Amino acid sequence: MIGKKDNNYFEMLAELVEYSCNAASLLNSTLVNFNANEIEDKIKEMHSIEHNADLKKHDMMNKLAKEFITPIERGDIIDLAHQIDNVTDAIEDVLTRIYMYNIVEIKNEALEFSNVIIKNCNVLKEILKEFYNFKKSSKIQKLIIDINDLEEEGDKLYINGMRNLYLSSKDPIELMTWTDTFKYFERCCDVCENVANVVESVVMKNS
Repeated sequence: MIGKKDNNYFEMLAELVEYSCNAASLLNSTLVNFNANEIEDKIKEMHSIEHNADLKKHDMMNKLAKEFITPIERGDIIDLAHQIDNVTDAIEDVLTRIYMYNIVEIKNEALEFSNVIIKNCNVLKEILKEFYNFKKSSKIQKLIIDINDLEEEGDKLYINGMRNLYLSSKDPIELMTWTDTFKYFERCCDVCENVANVVESVVMKNS
């Protein structure tokens, strides 16, 4: 049972994922067309996306606090909103690292990672579009598996990126900055999988 039209929590969760998709798109375009002189402006743009996502989440929590009946367990809605928020935050953290460490040249693995992050967010968007109809959906389980596969792809990118870094560089500053930055790239894939795991848990509990 879905609540009142203006309190459709499935729809609100899908809207939260849109912010993650926007953040992923901004990260990708920033890295593909990288210009170190523009990074401060990109940071501000990214923070605006993250801030608006936070406002949307807080609005949703305020409505939830006053709701008598919810379509799924209240705790699951809160957990999903929190996990989706983590995705947007994690993407912002990547760009923040590039700015903090004054990185002036983007590695190929970073570009590959940003493409995987976009794929993750697009699949999450599809999952949340299907979520309202999860009891009848023929697609949601396949989409969850797709997220698991993308997380494995992220793990491989992280391992290969780290190996290539330590094979090709002896510069301690470069080693430190990219070791940390790759870790944050990989975390983006992990938090996307966390969202899919919560959705899967809800589906199983309500089957």
